[in-house]
Amino acid sequence: MADQFDYIIVGAGSAGCVLANRLTACGRYRVCVLEAGPNDWHPFIHIPAGFIKTLVNPKVNWMYQSEPSEGTNGRSIPTPRGKVIGGSSSINGLIFNRGQRMDFDVWAQRGNKGWGYDDILPYFQRYESHQHQSDDKFRGKTGEMTITNLAWRDPLCEAFIEGAASLGIPRNPDYNGETQLGTSYVQRTATGKIRMSAARAFLKPAKRRANLTVITNAHATEILLDGKRATGIAYRRGGATGAVKKIYAAREVIISGGTINSPHLLQLSGIGNPTLLNSLGIEVKHALPGVGENLRDHYGTRLTARAKNVRTINELARGPRLLGEIAKYFTGRQSILELGPTLVYCFWHSNEAIKNNDLQISFTPASYKEGMQAWLDDEPGFTLATWQQRPESLGWVKARSADPFDKPVIQPNYLSAEEDKAVLLAGIKLSRRLMRTDALAPYFDHEAYPGDAVQTDDELLDIARQRSTTVYHLMGTCRMAPKTDPYAVVDDTLTVHGMQNLRVIDASIMPTMLSANLNAGVLMIAEKGADMVLGKPPLSAA
Repeated sequence: MADQFDYIIVGAGSAGCVLANRLTACGRYRVCVLEAGPNDWHPFIHIPAGFIKTLVNPKVNWMYQSEPSEGTNGRSIPTPRGKVIGGSSSINGLIFNRGQRMDFDVWAQRGNKGWGYDDILPYFQRYESHQHQSDDKFRGKTGEMTITNLAWRDPLCEAFIEGAASLGIPRNPDYNGETQLGTSYVQRTATGKIRMSAARAFLKPAKRRANLTVITNAHATEILLDGKRATGIAYRRGGATGAVKKIYAAREVIISGGTINSPHLLQLSGIGNPTLLNSLGIEVKHALPGVGENLRDHYGTRLTARAKNVRTINELARGPRLLGEIAKYFTGRQSILELGPTLVYCFWHSNEAIKNNDLQISFTPASYKEGMQAWLDDEPGFTLATWQQRPESLGWVKARSADPFDKPVIQPNYLSAEEDKAVLLAGIKLSRRLMRTDALAPYFDHEAYPGDAVQTDDELLDIARQRSTTVYHLMGTCRMAPKTDPYAVVDDTLTVHGMQNLRVIDASIMPTMLSANLNAGVLMIAEKGADMVLGKPPLSAA
């Protein structure tokens, strides 16, 4: 029957695309993927520099906003999430960054069996197709996801790396290899000059299979339940006025809506904190207080400098020069259209007692108005952005009402933890030192923001509250943890505690933050999750 499937996947983002591919590969199961957004037809999705447009395009972006807080100086911060086939992998900065060994070992130490680094490494390797020389002990070469090293080279980037070396921060040939520590040009999910989204890598080939159905513009409104067993999904097409349709899953319903949408759908379906659900008039069908809790995000402070004696992206992105860059892009030459928001990464520590790096700093030969990544400055400039890799500040995602089209409350509670303030402050100070190295001196005119007048710790923290923004790495709202954890949502098989035939597979299950951009980790979670759904034995390290 048209409304009957073996598996239903809610969300065609990074996780959903991997799951759709793996669950249909054997040809034995009928799989349906529901996606609230459209197909990934928009050209700005596929041109890397198009991210600057998709960040503010409601046709492919949920356009969420966080709630004001003390850590944001009362600001509400734009929180982009992909609303399109490919999800956020279709609108992100293309960065491929796994994180550190210790990130995953901590997951296992918290009682999540099978999620230590040695357990998950084979899943990273299975989907990777790293196009450059690297250590096969750590990297994959034959998977679907093409990963390339950034080819762009310019004097500012080279000077930044040389300057970091003068401060004792070494160059690292592969931050996704044995160690993350040091400076590197970024690795990207791109093939040639084209974005390699999860949709392109995993969903597009799977769509040729007769046992896969993909329904776009389908807003999931409720998980259908028979007692404690998930049986299907209700959804609407055409917005809030569209007719309610229902589809059913003989085996499992898999929620892959992401850190905001997955807990929101659970709450709308009566799965969550009874106090919240009762206050909204939603019938409590399964009490699970942790749904929507444990939200964490990377909170980045961007410092900008005016540049001299060099041409930056700011000038290349305007007028006749931009036409030249477009021409170069389409004739195969180096062009700013092939660039994402970050060109070079620096991974270091906030103090010498830290053995594993806890700071991430990005460098790009461009600067943005008001610190936002959507409007370039008119004058030449470069930017260093810094954030704490493993923040302790905890927030939440909560349904605002029983209306599934009413956007949820998103409160990351940035800088609410004292440790986060100390580490971010160290990152700002290190960024200033990097900005003023001898290697960058020929190109450094002056610090444009926050400026030399800002010096004390209190002043710098105030700057962080005034201008820091999300780094788009929200996670943790359906935390994976043993049942003894009062805020656990899924177990280490990604099954919702106390439920049958219901799993969550996306960034929301992460127990703690990765020292990384999250797309690489989400792809790994989906790879491992697909094997769990199919009952396959776990992969073992080579």
